[in-house]
Amino acid sequence: MAAPGAIVAFLEGEGPDGAGRTLFDVLAMNNVALEQTHDFIQWLFPLPEPSRAVPDAPVLTDDQVEAIRVSGMAQIALAAATDRMEAFYRMTHDWLMPNDHNHLRITRIIRSLRLLVGDAQADAFKAAILSRVEATRAPVSARSRGYWATA
Repeated sequence: MAAPGAIVAFLEGEGPDGAGRTLFDVLAMNNVALEQTHDFIQWLFPLPEPSRAVPDAPVLTDDQVEAIRVSGMAQIALAAATDRMEAFYRMTHDWLMPNDHNHLRITRIIRSLRLLVGDAQADAFKAAILSRVEATRAPVSARSRGYWATA
């Protein structure tokens, strides 16, 4: 598990993630790197539960949730991360299938935004994803859509 406070430092642009990348390094990744790298999303969009995919990823405490909520820098980082991931999902299409690892990422993003930023931002991201799915008539599974609906 990440050191206490590491996630807040990362989201404030002051410290690295578990792989030594800064927030700015992650936000600058191209779409291929975002697709192929599997240990960044837990840092951009942390949750209070351990990640099954990346066991060393940060697990938020109540104090960290509050610190992120009140940090202007962390809120800016979350907005930038949301914009980057929304652009990724708008520009790529491999995830527009019945099941894909990106569906889990999308659920994480919605849940993290709801916890750390608010319902409006979480719902706006979810609406953008669903709009892309509907516009492309993608066969995304009912199960994935259900997770997004309850995230």
